[in-house]
Amino acid sequence: MKMLVQKHRFSLFLSIIVAVSLILSGCAADKGSNKEGAKEGTKEGETYTVKHAMGETKIPGTPKRIVVLTNEGTEAVLSLGITPVGIVKAWGLDPVYQHLTEQLKDVPQLGDENQPNLELIASLKPDLILGNKFRQEKIYTQLSDIAPTVFSERISGDWKINYKVYAEALNLKEKGETNLGDFDKKVETLKTELGDKVNSKVSIVRFNPGGIVRMYYNDTFSGVILKQVGLQRPATQDKAEFSEDVGKERIPEMDGDVLFYFTYDNEKGEAVKAEQEWQQEELWKNLNVAKNGKVHKVYDGVWNSSGGIISANLVLDELKTYLVSK
Repeated sequence: MKMLVQKHRFSLFLSIIVAVSLILSGCAADKGSNKEGAKEGTKEGETYTVKHAMGETKIPGTPKRIVVLTNEGTEAVLSLGITPVGIVKAWGLDPVYQHLTEQLKDVPQLGDENQPNLELIASLKPDLILGNKFRQEKIYTQLSDIAPTVFSERISGDWKINYKVYAEALNLKEKGETNLGDFDKKVETLKTELGDKVNSKVSIVRFNPGGIVRMYYNDTFSGVILKQVGLQRPATQDKAEFSEDVGKERIPEMDGDVLFYFTYDNEKGEAVKAEQEWQQEELWKNLNVAKNGKVHKVYDGVWNSSGGIISANLVLDELKTYLVSK
């Protein structure tokens, strides 16, 4: 009888050990699956790695204090619902672009894109810095010593490519894709509204200080947008390049069905002076686009210098205004 009791106790003991082992192995399996889940989709607070123009950067947790060293990056961050703690100065006379004044009125400025102030950046204690290889490659290491730093590759017509980099760095990849998708839908709507006017030849010109005048080609912020909409370019401007400085003898190459120009001025007003001077030339007055009253001055900060998603949407609005509504 005593032996039977001992056997029963031993069996019970074995059963308990087996049960505990199964529970522990199940917990281990659960932990393993959570690890895999972290690889597939980064959750709030988890460290994640972003590939970018300078390599790879690990970002611990979802960043909140963002310093942005490009104007297009500033628009990206704002469009994703975040106000940066520090930004670079706008190009031109405006310290902040006119269409962003209200959103950025209390944000400290850190120099311009080519010369951001490292001491000021460090004083803001950012947990993420967004920049651009073309602008700031030489100070990447110094920036990385301050906070995790992510760079886009170049400027020109790459605003959509760069936007994806910034959104991923902010751990807002899905929201970024949604915003780009909304922009693409807006483009398709504009195409429909344009109808046959989508075949219009659009000329783009910029007046600069020092009397420098440029024709803008396809590898520019405005050029990329025009191409996506399906609008045509004059043959002389339909090039896979950025821009070209031209003299007055090349004014006839600026002709088209519509001409948009923007002016990037300095304190001396040299660009506005050039703008006025060129438009008094007989060659300019003889342009068909001038005779037809289809020359329109637009804001450089939207059509060119800022180069971000907010401006891209505003360019679509103005294309509709000038090509559909008028």
